[in-house]
Amino acid sequence: MGSNQAISFLTSVARVAFGLGAGASILNASLYTVDGGERAVLFDRFRGVLDETVGEGTHFLIPWLQKPFTFDIRTRPHTFSSVSGTKDLQMVNLTLRLLSRPQVENLPTIFKTLGIEYDEKVLPSIGNEVLKAVVAQFNADQLLTERPRVSALVRESLIRRAKDFKSFSRNKKESTRKSKEIAVKNPLFH
Repeated sequence: MGSNQAISFLTSVARVAFGLGAGASILNASLYTVDGGERAVLFDRFRGVLDETVGEGTHFLIPWLQKPFTFDIRTRPHTFSSVSGTKDLQMVNLTLRLLSRPQVENLPTIFKTLGIEYDEKVLPSIGNEVLKAVVAQFNADQLLTERPRVSALVRESLIRRAKDFKSFSRNKKESTRKSKEIAVKNPLFH
């Protein structure tokens, strides 16, 4: 009889351990963490991308039905180099350093239209397009002598062009002919 009680006891311990393990696995699959400097967008299999962003902390989700996608919302630098023709047909090497971050309230829209790597898709083309368009308006010597004006035009053009994507914060423009950087803050975006 003692042997049957031991087997019965071990069987019930195994069932309890299996139940606890299954419960812990389900609980683990139901939690996700959004780290500092990040926000999450939830994708729901029935409703699509939810319109609210999720802030920092540990949050619940429905396993299999919902999936979180995290975005880094800290300001990050992006550097683009371009060889552009000036108004007097000289070729100049320019480097654009752009500091950007997404607007938190627009993360669901950015995720729906561009995906998580929005900055790798959008910023190089916008940066190159704006640099070439602005540089073509000036002579090579004007790029050096009217540097603040050129920088302001680049900033304004970037802001105007980036409003479709809602992601720019501020930029810095520098020319390889003159290495002094001029920082330009953008009051319209974070």
